[in-house]
Amino acid sequence: MRAVVQRVSHASVSVVAEDGTTEVVGAIDRPGLLALVGVTHDDGDPQVETIARKIAELRILAGERSVQDEGAPVLVVSQFTLYADTKKGRRPSWNGAAPGSVAEPLVEAVVDRLRERGIEVATGRFGAHMAVELVNDGPVTLLLEA
Repeated sequence: MRAVVQRVSHASVSVVAEDGTTEVVGAIDRPGLLALVGVTHDDGDPQVETIARKIAELRILAGERSVQDEGAPVLVVSQFTLYADTKKGRRPSWNGAAPGSVAEPLVEAVVDRLRERGIEVATGRFGAHMAVELVNDGPVTLLLEA
């Protein structure tokens, strides 16, 4: 499991509804983290626990505090492209990414673990074409792996 975590002043994720309108499905409107989470084939509960703990406890907010310390929100967005293989040619291979039936419950489990810690969590919509907007604070962007 991988997560790209960005410290943000605010962030949102939108999808285009069937009627053509844009719908915001998740947003945080104050400083916190955006976590793009990718799942690979052999991930399970141990990786979920590790990624959730790292997201909650990373001391990258102002004053070297974590989202858990600050009561700051997290926007979690599934991101299968974190497992793209770009070693050959110009077309990425997605073989390293787990299929949706495996990945979706694990991304939801990360969200659940964060919420169990009392963290406010907003989410994208799994499998949808999403538009993510954010203001990266710092900029601070980290790659987490479990």
